[in-house]
Amino acid sequence: MKNRIIRWGVIGCGSVTEVKSLPAYQQVEGFDVFSVMRRDHQLAIDYAQRHNVPHVHKDAEELINDQNIDAVYIATPPDSHLYYALKVAQAGKICCIEKPLSPSYQESLEICQAFEERDLPLFTAYYRRSLPLFNKVKEYIDQGAIGDVRHVSWNYSRPVYDVDLSDTYNWRTDKNIAPGGYFDDLASHGLDIFGYLLGGYKEAKGVGSNQQALYSALDSVSACWVHQSGATGSAMWNFGSFTRQDNVVIFGSKGEIHFSIFQDPEVTLITPNGTEKTVHEYPKHIQIHHVENIKSDLLGELEHPSTGLTALHTSWVMDKILNTI
Repeated sequence: MKNRIIRWGVIGCGSVTEVKSLPAYQQVEGFDVFSVMRRDHQLAIDYAQRHNVPHVHKDAEELINDQNIDAVYIATPPDSHLYYALKVAQAGKICCIEKPLSPSYQESLEICQAFEERDLPLFTAYYRRSLPLFNKVKEYIDQGAIGDVRHVSWNYSRPVYDVDLSDTYNWRTDKNIAPGGYFDDLASHGLDIFGYLLGGYKEAKGVGSNQQALYSALDSVSACWVHQSGATGSAMWNFGSFTRQDNVVIFGSKGEIHFSIFQDPEVTLITPNGTEKTVHEYPKHIQIHHVENIKSDLLGELEHPSTGLTALHTSWVMDKILNTI
């Protein structure tokens, strides 16, 4: 692996890949983006030209089975993840899938089993597990800076998106693709990072509603849960509120940690010794550390923090909150 160039094929060229992810795959030494594919072939050609990708495939199966491609990054909406993932597993190739792993725990389980049966590396783009900000929080927790963790609380709210006031179709609010609406897309980041910081979930419950009737999916969800460690958690997500808020507090027996999932790059530690604040700016290509960790995992240097199995657990807790399992 150390002397090999891993050639990636990318299925899906949406907004998430423009700055967040694809340039990261191009910048990591030893990785090469060989080809891209999207349903609109002309848009795929334009994308490839803008990003200096040498090849464009018209068909996903052709890309997956191209002998020049060693690994596939699936960056399509979640409802197609299972379909493409099973084909990548059948082709015997490395895979990274955008989050969430799929719209349901059952589909996520099927994906993981397919890769496990073939002993193939499977990663999921919960890239916050690789960001310095969240690893600073983990460092505080693991070092016992706040004593025993008692509870985590997350309040996330924001005004309605402009797109939802228009007639523009948005898969993120189509209940057939994302039953929880923006909960599926955004809450998954936080729930996944809490599993990383505090350990696995033991139980979770939730309630949801469609308060605005702007789309078919939910627009308000509240949840509570307990981790295997005994620490409890609670959260609310509302996508039609007056102001935008993104506040996380981890309460310990000897202190607190304050941060946000999406907004503020600052971490605040509060203990009897005082208050400590550190700033961890997000990189321009926010998946760069995630992609670097994929390479390190493939080289056997470290285990990637976001695998198919960790994403499967996040799918489980999300389905528990939405009462679908």
